[in-house]
Amino acid sequence: MKNTNSIPFAAIVSTIRRTVRPFKDTALTEVAESTRDPFRVLISCIISLRTKDEVTAEASARLFAHAATPEKMRRLSAETIETLIYPAGFYRNKAKNILQVCDILVEQHGGRVPDRLEDLLALPGVGRKTANLVLSVGFRIPAICVDTHVHRIANRMGWVQTKTPEQTEMALMEVLPKKHWIEINDLLVSFGQNICKPISPFCSRCPVAAHCTRVGVERSR
Repeated sequence: MKNTNSIPFAAIVSTIRRTVRPFKDTALTEVAESTRDPFRVLISCIISLRTKDEVTAEASARLFAHAATPEKMRRLSAETIETLIYPAGFYRNKAKNILQVCDILVEQHGGRVPDRLEDLLALPGVGRKTANLVLSVGFRIPAICVDTHVHRIANRMGWVQTKTPEQTEMALMEVLPKKHWIEINDLLVSFGQNICKPISPFCSRCPVAAHCTRVGVERSR
C-alpha cells in the first residue's frame, strides 16, 4: 500500500470533479441542491437504501408532494406511505421507520432534523451512511459518507486498506483532507457508477489511473 502522505488528493478530487460533471446527478444530490432541506435529505436517504437511484427520486417526489414536513408526514398512514414510495426496496419497513422518525423529530427535536451524529443515529432506520450524508449534504457539516462505491474505490486506489464501510470511514478521516469530506461521496458515487465500476472498471479511460493501485482489479476495460 502506498504512503498516503504522498497521494495528491487535491489533484485527484479536482480531476474526478471535472470527469463526473457531465453525468447525471444522484437522486440525493438533486434533492439537496433543489431544496437545501435536511428533512428531505434524511427521508430520501431512508428511501434510497437498497434502491435504484431513479426509483428513489420518483418515490421521494411522490411522498414530498403529499407531505414535506415531519408534522404533515406523521399524519399519513403507513399504508399511504407504502403506496407512495413503492417500489423502493423494503418499502413496508421504510414506511414504518419514516413515521417513527417523524414522531421523534416532532416530539423530541421541535420538528427539526438534528445536526449531531449521535442524535441522527438514534433515529429508526438511520445508520452511519445515512447520518453522515444528512450532515454533509443536508447541513454542509464535514462528514464522510461511505457507501459501496466509496468503500470500493478508496480501497482500489490504495487510499485505505479496510474490510468494512465503517472502517473505511474512520481510515479516510485520517488521510483525506477535511476540505474534501463533504463532496467525496457524491463524486465517488458518480465516478463509481460510470467509470470505476465494481466489475471490469473502465481503467483505459480513467483520468486518475496513474494514481490508482488497482487493488482487487482482476479485469478491466
